[in-house]
Amino acid sequence: MEAARQDDGVIRAAGGVIVRDGQVLLVHRPKYDDWSLPKGKCKRREDDEACALREVEEETGLRCRIERPVGESRYRALAGPKIVRWFLMTCGDGEFVADDEVDELAWVRLDEASDWLTYERDVRVLEEAMRPRAR
Repeated sequence: MEAARQDDGVIRAAGGVIVRDGQVLLVHRPKYDDWSLPKGKCKRREDDEACALREVEEETGLRCRIERPVGESRYRALAGPKIVRWFLMTCGDGEFVADDEVDELAWVRLDEASDWLTYERDVRVLEEAMRPRAR
């Protein structure tokens, strides 16, 4: 599958901040030996919401529901510049099966997640997702 790129060559991706009972779901990727939020590259003509739901299900086995957009993170990946659109999600049904891409899941207390997350950009996404919304 070729990743969707914007006209400026930026790789499009989307992911989820999945929360339940004061915990957030983190994934371990053995290829990078990191702990992160589940995400992945968008397919051509796939919108951000559909990509986020598909990637979360592929990585975690869980069918989730989007609650609201959280924001985005931008960084340079090995394949070039990348923009990830994030969504706060609630956990649905499903079952995790470890594979080469994600070999472990962890439900981590929100106040401990920053100690687990490998990348500061994921910490910022989590903080934004948990920030109370103005009414």
